[in-house]
Amino acid sequence: MQLTDLFDLSLIARASEPALDVDAGGDVTTLTFGEIDARANRMARALAGRGVVAGDRVVVYLANRLEFIDLFLASVRLGAVFTPINVLYRDREITHLVADAAPRLVVAEAPDPAAWPSAALVVALDDLLAEAAGASADRVHHAVDGDDPAAIIYTSGTTGRSKGAVLSHNNLLANTANILAAWRITNADRYLAVLPLFHVHGLANGVCAWLASGCRMRLVRRFEREGAAALFESFQPTLFFGVPTIYVRLLELDPATTRRLGAGVRLFVSGSAPLPAAVLEAFRDQFGHTILERYGMSETLMLISNPYTGQRRAGTVGLPLPGVSVRLVDSTGHDVTGENSGEVLVRGSNVFAGYWRNADATHAAFVDGWFRTGDIASRSADGYYTLCGRASDLIISNGFNVYPREIEELLLELPGVREAAVVGMPDPVRGEVPTAYVVASDDFDSDAARDACARALASFKVPRTFVRVEALPRNALGKVQKHLLGM
Repeated sequence: MQLTDLFDLSLIARASEPALDVDAGGDVTTLTFGEIDARANRMARALAGRGVVAGDRVVVYLANRLEFIDLFLASVRLGAVFTPINVLYRDREITHLVADAAPRLVVAEAPDPAAWPSAALVVALDDLLAEAAGASADRVHHAVDGDDPAAIIYTSGTTGRSKGAVLSHNNLLANTANILAAWRITNADRYLAVLPLFHVHGLANGVCAWLASGCRMRLVRRFEREGAAALFESFQPTLFFGVPTIYVRLLELDPATTRRLGAGVRLFVSGSAPLPAAVLEAFRDQFGHTILERYGMSETLMLISNPYTGQRRAGTVGLPLPGVSVRLVDSTGHDVTGENSGEVLVRGSNVFAGYWRNADATHAAFVDGWFRTGDIASRSADGYYTLCGRASDLIISNGFNVYPREIEELLLELPGVREAAVVGMPDPVRGEVPTAYVVASDDFDSDAARDACARALASFKVPRTFVRVEALPRNALGKVQKHLLGM
């Protein structure tokens, strides 16, 4: 089976049913699954007319819009490799990604020739749409093997140059089947899509789950707190995928509104960055829902999830999903015992085979068939996993391991602290010492914060310095870019 076959459960079997509401600044257009199918066929013929064949990379540099979905489905049908680029990226980052992907075609909304490598064939979206409009809507289908690549998702590059994770049809099929079963997504759901589609969270979870389940989706260009209440009330979603920063913004709405908005929602899911326990608890109080936190990566898709039915534990990411094997190992590669922490190693049909044109990085990422996530976690006696942070974020102070997330969780419990990030700074005596960056109210007292940490933490974990900032540097999905702190 390939992705086209799975999506046909909706595109053909539910052809006459409403599928997608596209929100373009207040004007909402509704399309059926059959209309989406026809658009995909026309776009596939337009791409083929530009020389795209199976195996070619199609780079897409677009914000959330209907044509993004057209291009994804068209690429899949041709056996091409869909390669989205973060629309926040600029010249230097774009040049690297395009040179690395070596695409047959780049599609952008209004491409500036100076911003793209000269070797790339860059097509303006409107020109491609004009070609698609005149094409036949007859079915386009190119048979591929399940292990053939369907997409290349470039990592966020928070610690170095982005690498292209090659996701196969089987990877995406396995992920889609898992989340549909684990989170009970059906055609009765109404999914509100606010996450960027260029990210694996919005594409592999959101779009694929929508197409496979046959539910109804509302696509908006971006999440904006100011219009969130009206959006929820007009669409009445049952399903919502978000990142921690979105949930923090939703908590800024007044309590009467939040309780009303939460009344019709079946499931709120959070991922792409750790969800502070304080946010989960506040959301439960205000919206009447316990957010389901899960854990995944661009290279692996979904790995671990809190249960739909069962205890959703604050601060944990839950239990491994079906078909996903997980190990925790120490620095020597031996399995850790008890509730000790270790690096998360995973394997399963959801795990990618390697990085695009980067054999060295692929070799370094795997050990005996297990993918090294670079994340540190602990496991409770009954199997729940708790992420402690990235191995690269680990602070070693006086020979002791310090995991920033433990300190960040404590800081977020302090009055007036809205966001917190802890990084290691060089120290001539201790090697490294924790330094805390906080987004906080004007009355934030660093001495009081230091005293609170000293009462709750070992002395080597107490931040030596507190820096109040207006905002933490984040990527498009809200993940803090710690390497930019202190620069």
